[in-house]
Amino acid sequence: MRGVCITAQGSDNDFVSRFFAPKFGISEDPVTCSAHCELAPYWSSRLGKTTLAAWQASKRGGEVLCEMNGDRVILSGHAVTFMDAEIDVEMF
Repeated sequence: MRGVCITAQGSDNDFVSRFFAPKFGISEDPVTCSAHCELAPYWSSRLGKTTLAAWQASKRGGEVLCEMNGDRVILSGHAVTFMDAEIDVEMF
């Protein structure tokens, strides 16, 4: 199991969530949106909506707009750059 996601219908947003993956050293996900690809279809079906406003209630917190597009989920919101890096890859 990758982690545990907890979700509920929201009052200010369509749904809220929290995600924990301690096995991978992530005590709580600070809003990377990967869980929203699973949550959006669930809440879309329950609420009968194709566009959903979500709130991930971690310490940092963040709003994620989830849009159903057929069998795909389009995610949008504001991002924060936390690292810039370069990598050199040698081909054998």
